Amino acid sequence: MQDPNADTEWNDILRRKGILPPKEKPNPEEEQIVQQQQQQQSVVKTYEDMGLDELEENEDEFSEEDERAIEMYRQQRLAELKATQLKNVFGEVTEISGQEYIQQVNKAGKDTWVILHLYKQGIPLCTLINQHLSSLARKFPQTKFLKSISTTCIPNYPDRNLPTIFVYHEGDMRAQFIGPLVFGGMNLKIDELEWKLSESGAIKTDLEENPKKQIEDKLMTSIRCTAPTKKDSDSEDDY
Repeated sequence: MQDPNADTEWNDILRRKGILPPKEKPNPEEEQIVQQQQQQQSVVKTYEDMGLDELEENEDEFSEEDERAIEMYRQQRLAELKATQLKNVFGEVTEISGQEYIQQVNKAGKDTWVILHLYKQGIPLCTLINQHLSSLARKFPQTKFLKSISTTCIPNYPDRNLPTIFVYHEGDMRAQFIGPLVFGGMNLKIDELEWKLSESGAIKTDLEENPKKQIEDKLMTSIRCTAPTKKDSDSEDDY
């Protein structure tokens, strides 16, 4: 049998015909309580979709029982966030072989930058760059720093191309630095390498300008200061 108090189109017709008595008007206070309960239920149903900041903003709308469940959920979210952060912190240069290349580079993870240095023992500039990269890896732990003996990673890779640095993001190569001339030889400073890598997007440097430019500016100033003036040249011609 159909509920005569239900809000249906048929019951509305029967009420207009006088077959069913008019529906009782709800008590305003009871109606307000029902609305508040529905609102709370609506909020609680969506708390799993909220971020930690949203949970704090809406915490006054939760019941005591809901707050206990939400606190457990908050702790779970914090633990997951911490695990993700720890997972993406590297902080050192890792040696890899050719067999590890796909796993370490192509499958490094979403939004992970990878810097790979191809080197060989006995090449001084390779040794210098490895030292610089060790310091940069500690400074930028969110970036994955790798190194590999060149011929181990790429068979028959020519020594004249060393050192080589490849920069990847989500498996795609974004930059490459090949050969000693690109790095400026043994005069390469760590700030210069940091700036070079930052231009590829692999690290977020706090350097405001290219340190190499400062050296070049000082060199040009020195050249201008020591260059003979026209007056000096005319005086020399007199002798």
